[in-house]
Amino acid sequence: MFKNTKQIFSIASESDFETLALQVFQYQYAHNHVYREYINHLKINTDEIKSYTDIPFLPIDFFKSHKVVTTTHKEDKVFTSSGTTGSIVSKHHIARLSIYEHSFQQAFENFYGNPSSFCILALLPSYLERGGSSLVYMCDQLIEQSQHPNSGFYLNNLDELIRCLKTLESKEQPTILLGVSYALLDLIEKQDFQLKHTIVMETGGMKGKRKEMVKEELHKTLANGFGLDKIHSEYGMTELLSQAYSYGDGKYSCPPWMKILIRDPNDPLSLQNGRSGGINVIDLANVDSCAFIATQDMGQLNEDGSFRISGRFDQSDVRGCNLMVI
Repeated sequence: MFKNTKQIFSIASESDFETLALQVFQYQYAHNHVYREYINHLKINTDEIKSYTDIPFLPIDFFKSHKVVTTTHKEDKVFTSSGTTGSIVSKHHIARLSIYEHSFQQAFENFYGNPSSFCILALLPSYLERGGSSLVYMCDQLIEQSQHPNSGFYLNNLDELIRCLKTLESKEQPTILLGVSYALLDLIEKQDFQLKHTIVMETGGMKGKRKEMVKEELHKTLANGFGLDKIHSEYGMTELLSQAYSYGDGKYSCPPWMKILIRDPNDPLSLQNGRSGGINVIDLANVDSCAFIATQDMGQLNEDGSFRISGRFDQSDVRGCNLMVI
């Protein structure tokens, strides 16, 4: 197993990231059968990989069709993605839950501080109902660490959540309400708010419950309903072990061990700058599966390393998944 996990969470510079990314790449090429066969199929000479920008990215749909692992260690847990009835879901085999816990705890503290400073409310009905969600696991741990008596999950009990938010606001209690988009819209349709001590953070889409909305429209609607200037966001997925966060305006920033690159939508093996394209994620916390993933999201990269999400590819599969049958 990869031993330098402490170094991953101690990255302090671009050169640190470069060094660790190349180490993780060589390790995963050597020990991840799916990733190695994909790279070999593309006839890429790994000796020519001198920078993280040269590293090939595995299309995310391989997590639906293959067991993507870089270790023979028995997994601690398997996270699964959401999906429509009858659809194939992604499975992320987690060899070391301790790495995931370290990743989301340190990232949360980097962006928001200690969870004990907040009451944390999670409105995630679609995630709770299906089970196997990495987001639910993360929220459960953060709720426990918050140690606030009102912290917890809410399924469909919106009236109770409304009462809780009113009580917390009256006590000027710093609060984070993290919710799936459609459930947050359900909440503001039942009650108008004027929140002064609560951060509202949306995650995920409509999950088939409502018509999809562009981010700008969604955030404007939520901001008006909650009486806030900004709506925060969390960007993560089943196949990753790290999250990016946005304080508003749809601009996401990554923790030091995570980086976004943009690929040419017409050439999945080429990167591009300054234009919209497919989002590639380097997530070095993903050391036990695959740290280099080509997602189905589209977006733009800013000069400071932050990024924006502009949508998803029209086709359900990222190009390249049909190149190989293992």
